[in-house]
Order: sequence, then structure tokens, then C-alpha cells
Amino acid sequence: MAQPDFWDSPEAANAKVAEMKGLATLVKPFRALLKADEDIATMIEMAEDEPAFAAEVPAELERVEPLLADLQLKALLSGPHDANNALVSIFAKDGGTDANDWAEMLLRMYINWAEANDYQVELLDREDNEEAGIKNASIAIRGPMAYGYLRGETGMHRLVRISPFNAEGKRQTSFAAVDVSPEINEEAEIELVDDDIREDVFRASGAGGQHVNKTSSAIRLTHLPTNIVVQCQNERSQHKNRATARKMLRSRLARLEEEKREAELAAKYKTQPKTGFGSQIRNYFQHPDQRVKDSRTGHSVGNFQKMLDGDYLQEFLESTLRWRAS
Repeated sequence: MAQPDFWDSPEAANAKVAEMKGLATLVKPFRALLKADEDIATMIEMAEDEPAFAAEVPAELERVEPLLADLQLKALLSGPHDANNALVSIFAKDGGTDANDWAEMLLRMYINWAEANDYQVELLDREDNEEAGIKNASIAIRGPMAYGYLRGETGMHRLVRISPFNAEGKRQTSFAAVDVSPEINEEAEIELVDDDIREDVFRASGAGGQHVNKTSSAIRLTHLPTNIVVQCQNERSQHKNRATARKMLRSRLARLEEEKREAELAAKYKTQPKTGFGSQIRNYFQHPDQRVKDSRTGHSVGNFQKMLDGDYLQEFLESTLRWRAS
């Protein structure tokens, strides 16, 4: 970073800075544990001559245990892209307007979690529903191990509640799909063949001023061999939206390759792969009682609103990491 030409290529420089931050999240606590180990050993040795030192050992062990547990958790973030930033896409599925509203609630949950953990959030694409909520949205969450923590959120999220959009006050079940991909830089070995990509240009929707609504600046890319579709309409520049959409496509293809490797490994050991965009992963209940339960790990909490505020999401991310490693 001290080299005079370090920032000549901003994307490569930012990738290197992100790599450094990711390594620091591992190295710093590891060094702290090594020092604590030395201190505890010294206390035990001194306690042989001075019993008063023995009384300090339990308190020091109690202080160190959370540090060790946190480092053990980070050791599970060992996938090929776990250190990368994350691209999170949310899609309203079955449930009508309730599903659109539910998709927006999930979007808010991930943004709240990211901001509370000092991650940077960038809105890449958002398509609002006419009545309420969103049809779909994509955000980038950037920071150390963002993809490693969030990759287990891919799948179907189910909400059960009394519908605020039903005059009869009936209970409604809604579904929203979440898709998480690693943000891939240009140096990654993910080749895009132009002949395999169909590009559609359209007018951006939603808020953004007269320029956004009057010009065809939004870009939709379809990868024909895999039928993966990505779109970006956040920027006013068609060129910038195209560049972002291509980055999103590279990220989706990288995750597809990762899923193929996991499926091959699962087949080798005759187990079920612990991923899947279409699988239902979590249930959120607001009626008849408030609770959120993960259908894979069994982890649950009893405060629906705090979960949607992002307060309990970290608990679910950590339980999923342990489940995937089991």
C-alpha cells in the first residue's frame, strides 16, 4: 500500500485493502490469544510461589473464552470466497402484496445488520411494487468476511402473520427468496463470453428523478447457458449500470461454481448439500405467537420485531456456520 502506484488501479487497490482487513480480523485476535496464553502460563507458574496469583487465573480464563469462541467461529469461514464482499438479492414470491411487503422487510433487516456491524451498503437495484413493498432488490454489503457470514441466507424465507392488506384480518403466508453471491473482482477466473449474454435496456423505475425515469439507462443481462438474470438501474449512466450488472453476473456464476463443488463433495460422501436457492430455510411467525425459527439448525428466537431490526440475525448466521461445518 505504500507504493506510489498502489492506487493507479482503484479496483485492484480496494481488493487488496479488503484482503488486508479480512486477514486482520483473524491475525489480531489470534495474537491476543497467544499473549493471553503466555500470561496465564506465567500466572500459574507464579502461583506455585505466591498463592494469590492463583485467584486471578479463573477471571483471565473467563475473559479469554469468548475470544477463543469467536476465533473458532472465524475458522469456519474457510471457503474460497468467504473473505469477499457479498451481493444480496431479494425477490418477492408467493403471497401477493404481502410478499412484496415481506421482501422489503427482509431488505431492511440485512441493511440494519450490515450497518450495525460496520459494513458498507450500496443499493444496486430496486424495483418497487405499485401498492407496497418491492418486487426485488439487490444490495452490496462490503466488509471483512461479508460473504462468508451471509452465504447461508440463500433460500426461501417464510412469513406467517395477520395481513395488513386484508380487510378481513385473515392470516397470510408469504414467501421471499434471498440469493447471496460473492462479489468478484476482474482478476477472478470467471470468464464472460459476450455471445452467451443477452442484454436488454429499459427505463428505470421507482425514485430517482426525471432523468432516471425518462432515459433507458437500466440494464438487464441474461446468461443464456445458465438462464441467470441480473439487472441494475441504480445509476443514471447506462455504462455504469452495465458494468455493475456484469459484475453481478460474474458473482452469480462464481456462486454457481461453488455450489457445483459442494454438490460433488456431498455426492462423494453420500450426504445432502447444505445449500439451495429454492429450499425453505427459515420461518418467521408474527401470529399466533412471535417467533423466528431456522428450519436447518433449529435455532430460534422469540422476538419477531428485534429479528427484523437485524438484532438477532448474527445469532442465526453463526448457528448456520456451525451447522454447515457439522
